[in-house]
Amino acid sequence: MSRGTLAAIWIKRAHGGVMDSVRTATIRAGQGIVGNADQGGRRQVTLIEREVWEHLMWELASDAGPSTRRANLLLEGVSLAGTRGRTLRVGGCRLLISGETKPCEQMEAAVTGLQRAMFPDWRGGAFAQALDDGEITVGVSVEWEEERA
Repeated sequence: MSRGTLAAIWIKRAHGGVMDSVRTATIRAGQGIVGNADQGGRRQVTLIEREVWEHLMWELASDAGPSTRRANLLLEGVSLAGTRGRTLRVGGCRLLISGETKPCEQMEAAVTGLQRAMFPDWRGGAFAQALDDGEITVGVSVEWEEERA
């Protein structure tokens, strides 16, 4: 899958704090999402896939919502597995995928078995660096930029 939709946005006010659901967020190049606890560095924006989350919840017989993952963006119709180094366009903003987000103990505390279930095949999502300033809104198109030869 190469084209999808931004299904949800969450902003984390503090490390370990509440994930606030928002319809629109501002992205700052080299920083990430304005108001989010994680600014700068390699993990400026975190992403998960709705399809993967739903499958995990089915496997674990849980009804935990995707905000449990504590990621910033929920994508539909775009696969994140193996995408390190690729650029994802979310609306008018580009995100450079820097790596795979490995699940922490908070996942196990939220749903028994979740931490282990997320480890294979990028099921914990990805983290990215913001390349552009701009606004993103739930419902915008999400697609991979073409690879340049």
